[in-house]
Amino acid sequence: MNDRLLDFAIRYGFLILLAGLIVYFSLAAPGFFGPLSAAFVLQSVAITGILALGVTCTLVVGGFDLSIGAVATSALMLSAYSMVILEHPTVVAVFLCLGMGALVGFINGILIVKFRVPDLLATLGMMFLLIGLQRIPTQGNSIATGMTLADGTVAEGTFSAAFLWLGRHRFDVVIDRLLPMPVVIFVAIAVVIWLFLGFTRHGRLMYAIGSNERAAALVGTPVNRYKIAAYMISGVTASIGGILLAARLGRGDIASGNNLLLDSVAAALIGFAVLGAARPNAFGTAIGALFVGILLQGMTMMNAPYYTQDFVKGAVLVAALVFTFYLSSRRSGTGH
Repeated sequence: MNDRLLDFAIRYGFLILLAGLIVYFSLAAPGFFGPLSAAFVLQSVAITGILALGVTCTLVVGGFDLSIGAVATSALMLSAYSMVILEHPTVVAVFLCLGMGALVGFINGILIVKFRVPDLLATLGMMFLLIGLQRIPTQGNSIATGMTLADGTVAEGTFSAAFLWLGRHRFDVVIDRLLPMPVVIFVAIAVVIWLFLGFTRHGRLMYAIGSNERAAALVGTPVNRYKIAAYMISGVTASIGGILLAARLGRGDIASGNNLLLDSVAAALIGFAVLGAARPNAFGTAIGALFVGILLQGMTMMNAPYYTQDFVKGAVLVAALVFTFYLSSRRSGTGH
């Protein structure tokens, strides 16, 4: 009986906690359980979740990407610079950002697999490099139509309607025009990565690399290629997040992505606790992002001080991981 309860707690405990959180905020914060609040939660979850899915791919191969927040902010600034200052069309701006994300991921991968730089140090260095690089063209200023450039000229370019559509369009097929476009993109990316990791040979090989890299190499798996590919996926998904953030804001706000790294990492790691997976997985990451969004929205509606939010997120993350790995170790100890 105890073993059954333990298995049930490991598998469904986090989902029960998520349901309890929704019930609590619905009772404690008037208006929380409603379509408008749901739209805010989904909007906040979308960009964080997209970045977290990229982190999940690097976790699967036994790595970790600390540069995602900086990549997203760089994509935000690059898209703004491309459209407002260089007056490029939407397609050019989007492909520049996607190419930048893939290039950063490729460089991260090369540093890790060819130069043997530890993943945390390589991606941390890239994070600082990008944070500095994105500020140089505008001398640390945000980018907006009509801004005065360093040479005294005025930026006359604008964000096109097609680009803004990516971040601001809302569909009227669900909850009365309250389904934002970024949520649709997030769900699509989540499904693709879930199918890729869980149901393809490539996904299984990536999990094998993360479990035992040497054993995977001995059976002929091109370990280095898969690890580089994982970081490239992370870079591209982070750049997609930055594009959507720029499209939502309609300007290149230099400080708008400050919390993206922490929230995304939290979502990816919380995903370990979903359905007792105890490993990185796309479904768990999506649920983790939803959990973070619900938590922050509920605290905001209860007028909780902003400086308590990171503490609560950290406490939840630690509790989820301890719950997952401690109970999993107990289950292993009982012979399951």
